[in-house]
Amino acid sequence: MILCALSAHQGRAATGGEPAAVGQVDVAPCLAATSADDVEKATSACADVIDNEKTGKPDLVKALVARGALLALHDQIDRAIADYSRALLLDPSLADVFNARGELWLKKGDRPKAVQDFGAALRINPNHGKARANHKAMAQELERLGAQMAIAGKPSFNCARARRAVEKAICGSPELADLDREIFAANARVLREARSPVEAKTLQREQDDFIARRNTEFGRAGYDLKKAMKDRLQRLNGVDGY
Repeated sequence: MILCALSAHQGRAATGGEPAAVGQVDVAPCLAATSADDVEKATSACADVIDNEKTGKPDLVKALVARGALLALHDQIDRAIADYSRALLLDPSLADVFNARGELWLKKGDRPKAVQDFGAALRINPNHGKARANHKAMAQELERLGAQMAIAGKPSFNCARARRAVEKAICGSPELADLDREIFAANARVLREARSPVEAKTLQREQDDFIARRNTEFGRAGYDLKKAMKDRLQRLNGVDGY
């Protein structure tokens, strides 16, 4: 798909007066080998085009995009990104290539760069369906991660109002704070799912008992706050019951 779009784009460019590529370099073997998924032939044929200083820009871009697509297909992500990046430096109007590079950034786990490339593809072609879907999915994912980061390391209560030693200990530990927030959320869930008001009351009493024991036993010899919190979370999540 990238090669088809690229050929159409460069065909239009040629009619606009751009000089033809130097005749000594033939890009056809490179394109044929990559289309046939022949890695061995493509490696040689595309290198002959890409490494030849006489290669005209249109053919150089074609060869880079073709080789990049083949490398991506065979999970050589970094090399594919390098080829796509060089092609985009030569011709920054290739929406398909921006989208393809964005998908590779996503495979590497670099979400910001992926979103940037999907956005670039849409600026070039607002009707690019694949880039639009990719951009929307990644924007939502980044928003979700941002929301998680905003509450990471914060407990379910306001640390500014913490008075008990155990509460101050929870506020001072991101791990304990996360556990406290997870316990609070899990308890709210089991209360919503209770089959009757009586069951909900019983479940809330168990939570109240856990908090009371936590407050009383914290600081005593042998009491492990983290273990107690993990055990409570496991129980709320159904590992030991409910």
